Amino acid sequence: MDSDGVDSTLDYDVVVVGGGPSGCSAGVFTARYGLDTVVFDRGKAALRRAAYVENYLGFPAGVGIETLYDLMHDHAEEAGCEYVPDLVESVERREAEGEESGGFVVQTQEGRTVSTRYVVAASWYDGEYLRPLGGDEMFEEHSHGDEVHEHFDPDYADDDGRTPVDDLYVVAPAGERNAQAIIAAGQGAYVARCLLEDHRHEEGLPSTVDRHYDWLRPDSEFSGEWGDRERWREWFDDQFDEAEVSDERLAELRERYIDRAFETRLSDEEVEAREEQGQKRLLDHVDDDLILERARELAAEQQAEF
Repeated sequence: MDSDGVDSTLDYDVVVVGGGPSGCSAGVFTARYGLDTVVFDRGKAALRRAAYVENYLGFPAGVGIETLYDLMHDHAEEAGCEYVPDLVESVERREAEGEESGGFVVQTQEGRTVSTRYVVAASWYDGEYLRPLGGDEMFEEHSHGDEVHEHFDPDYADDDGRTPVDDLYVVAPAGERNAQAIIAAGQGAYVARCLLEDHRHEEGLPSTVDRHYDWLRPDSEFSGEWGDRERWREWFDDQFDEAEVSDERLAELRERYIDRAFETRLSDEEVEAREEQGQKRLLDHVDDDLILERARELAAEQQAEF
């Protein structure tokens, strides 16, 4: 184990199964936190059954399915995820010398075998790949006429995505929470936050420590006393009634937490630069002919003003 509470002998910290809205959203949150995350994506995506999406916030005139997928995958990779177009066929507990060990072994259709600390199930298809972890209790039967079909039980995980299997989280299938792309994306983010909460707790951080650890903050948030690291140290120590870690570990957690906090600090100039870069990045997903057409319209409007 390293100082962040992850096993450095594993290939990844997090494997996300499914690269739709819920999976990519979960991956963005775990990768931005610093967990080495891979997204495997090659299954039956429910979103691809739609012709066009008109209710995804931020797209006033809607967005095409392929454009939305390109944006989601681009975002996941920008956040630090590795994106692999491969189908996960099984997830099993990792074993060492015949005894159960921490983490999982994930096997894919194309012959990949990778180890990971956490698995986030975010795939719409039947969940059969998870059967080695929980057996029949993960599934429920449905009758269709004379036929009986088995499906992954959407209630196997609790509302936070936690399951009876340690370190396995389920984002999808999750019933109605997967019925709309924007809700699925929120579900993915929420479950990822629950995973990170558990991870942070194992690191030794109490639940009272600020959960807004990944917010980007303006300079004004660090004005006055909060611009002084000593004030942050005092606040951090106040969160521990009785520390469950050694003094040395507590000091390490404290400084690392404060480092993370100050890394979120952005000047006005940095905010402006990021805004410009963000808009330019969106242009990568807009048809070049439409960009040129809009440029000509703007040129004509400016000429008409003079």
